[in-house]
Amino acid sequence: MSFPMKPSLRKYFIMGSQNCDHNPGDILEAAAKAGITAFQFREKGPSSLNGNAKLELGKELRAICRSYHIPFIVNDDVELVELLDADGIHVGQDDRSAEELRQAFPNKIIGLSVSTTDEVDRSPIDLVDYIGAGPIFSTTTKTDAKAAVGLEWIQTLRAQFPMLPIVGIGGIDTKNAKSVLEAGADGVSFISVITQAEDIAKAVKAI
Repeated sequence: MSFPMKPSLRKYFIMGSQNCDHNPGDILEAAAKAGITAFQFREKGPSSLNGNAKLELGKELRAICRSYHIPFIVNDDVELVELLDADGIHVGQDDRSAEELRQAFPNKIIGLSVSTTDEVDRSPIDLVDYIGAGPIFSTTTKTDAKAAVGLEWIQTLRAQFPMLPIVGIGGIDTKNAKSVLEAGADGVSFISVITQAEDIAKAVKAI
């Protein structure tokens, strides 16, 4: 299944079981129903699942995405991409190279995080379908997060790559999402604004 890239980035939800205080499937179902446009399965960090438990959760979340026609993207796990028949994979600068991924997955979505000009210069931007720009704001969700780069980073990337799909990453919530879009991003990604929401539908609509 192919997805229009820029519209798919508009409300890009990222989650793993470690981000949830109740059933991840219920959270994703509610978010999908409310209008998220893409989902990334990021089962990483303290208290995350491994092995068969991770695979089974991935299958459940994959099925929800299929039923709502939402791209299902796996974070940095080539084996899981194959086992779940994911629509794509997202990697950071220290993960598997985009060159290897494009060779392995010629028809899947590939996303790459970039946070500095040096990283952009070293990255094969022409081989990826979108870039994750950030962290735009400081975030506590990722224990290994880099320092916040600010909205200027979105503006810099948009000026350099007028046509490239860009999603803002890091510390994005209902109050600051609009500023990321106004800076030139095609969409915003988020975790805790949904996983910790009292009203998921309200949160998705406000982003």
